Amino acid sequence: MVTKGNTEELQRCFGSRMEFGTAGLRAAMGAGTSQMNDLTIIQTTQGFCRYLEKTCSDLKKKGVVIGFDARSHPSSGGSSKRFARLAAATFISQGVPVYLFSSIVPTPFVPYTVIHLKLSAGIMVTASHNPKQDNGYKVYWGNGAQIISPHDKGIAQAIEENLEPWPQAWEESLTEKSPFLHDPYQSINKDYFKDIQRHCFYRNLNKETQLKFVHTSVHGVGHEFVQSAFKAFDFSPPFAVPEQKDPDPEFPTVKYPNPEEGKGVLTLSFALAEKVGARIVLANDPDADRLAVAEKQESGEWKVFSGNELGALLGWWIFTCWKKQHPDLGAIKDIYMLSSTVSSKILRAIALKEGFHFEETLTGFKWMGNRAKQLEDQGKTVLFAFEEAIGYMCSPVVLDKDGVSAAAITAEMSAFLATKNLSLSQQLNAIYKEYGCHVTKASYFICYDQKTIQGLFEKLRNYDGKDTYPKTCGKFSVSGVRDLTTGYDSDQPDKKAVLPSSKSSQMITFTFSNRGVATMRTSGTEPKIKYYAELCAPPGNSNIEKLKAELDELASAIEKYFFEPEKNKLQVKPE
Repeated sequence: MVTKGNTEELQRCFGSRMEFGTAGLRAAMGAGTSQMNDLTIIQTTQGFCRYLEKTCSDLKKKGVVIGFDARSHPSSGGSSKRFARLAAATFISQGVPVYLFSSIVPTPFVPYTVIHLKLSAGIMVTASHNPKQDNGYKVYWGNGAQIISPHDKGIAQAIEENLEPWPQAWEESLTEKSPFLHDPYQSINKDYFKDIQRHCFYRNLNKETQLKFVHTSVHGVGHEFVQSAFKAFDFSPPFAVPEQKDPDPEFPTVKYPNPEEGKGVLTLSFALAEKVGARIVLANDPDADRLAVAEKQESGEWKVFSGNELGALLGWWIFTCWKKQHPDLGAIKDIYMLSSTVSSKILRAIALKEGFHFEETLTGFKWMGNRAKQLEDQGKTVLFAFEEAIGYMCSPVVLDKDGVSAAAITAEMSAFLATKNLSLSQQLNAIYKEYGCHVTKASYFICYDQKTIQGLFEKLRNYDGKDTYPKTCGKFSVSGVRDLTTGYDSDQPDKKAVLPSSKSSQMITFTFSNRGVATMRTSGTEPKIKYYAELCAPPGNSNIEKLKAELDELASAIEKYFFEPEKNKLQVKPE
């Protein structure tokens, strides 16, 4: 770059340092302090190691677990495996025991191992469903959940204080011969599947089912593990999409390796399903912590369930199974379900009618995982947690989203419903009829300019003069506002929000007089401004099509009046 006089590129690579946040790191692989490479991985791990030494007195007894996915970046020499080995060498050089997986694993294996082996912390090297040039460094605390503040700030500060690589930092060979190194692959690969069997209630039915499933791991790590999960539940193996079943860091068959993007990612799955006569498609993202599900309808069309729809189905199913095990219902007072504040409120409606507890948390599984642990420590049972971004925690053995256990549990639910001649879609409608119809819509705009994003949200806070929020959005009137950037909530007596607020991210929720709710927020890992809208009707026969039409109208008004895409030069979500 210097030779070519490419100052712009130099500035991009070296002009800033990757920020370590609660999601750890996520950036492109390549040269410089702003990207993921050997040096920045070593610096990050040195900081994390020093912070753990300071906060965990038994670090050198317990140790840490490190996992990695299949990403690699030939032009810079970076890969998840190499980064994981360098991180391991850093800890080993300080006499810290390291449980380094010898092969690729799904992300949920790391938080599982932290709890299962009672370790001090966990690291997963993955960029999940990001574009192929990216990588990431995800951190779990000793409680098995992703870190939350103030740990992120403490680690970030420790990184700054330990930028110079320690003498043995580059010695990857430490990960081959050290007495501090352990490989948990075989034992965890056995114990995890034994543990999730406690959520299998219809083993004989699974054995006999005529229902066929197609599974895709979208060139990621999921294939082998979902095969094992099906086996653990006594299913025949799902049909794997041959072009996508083996890990491939180039993700050659998809534009984005993200099953959340819907039908484009599932084209090959649908083709295989038609060929083998399968009605259900299960798709994991590349690190297998998320799950997308599609079902062939009577019309021959494929329906891809949204994260909220699958959240409703799994919440209903897991509670139904619990109820069957506990017919006296005496224990229901200690039963909880969680979802994030931008996800559908369907679990709240089910909880109200059935008598268990529902809580919402801030966006992201770090909040749900930590809250679930708190509740467990108080003797409560958290049956299920989900977020609309196709993330589901169906088992307390993993305090994070887990697409592997969710795939097996979804298969069992589908097989059970098939014995009643019901499809997933029909059951979803039955849930809406019993607990009230909940329709949701989520989308986003792309914006790389922080000033524009700041300006957009500041305008909403000073809409009709200083410190006033909008009273209308097109023809819809606003009945309440909660701003989790500033901590304001118009519905609270003291006008203070109940959920924690954070000045570092933008998030405003509007309630409308037509029972609609919409949240606008910035993404922590991508250059996106997202919105989530929902309309809820009371139980009974509500007209779902009419509700959807009204929600579409509300979403269009939010886009037009609150986002102002032309004025703010926002890029529309790609089709």
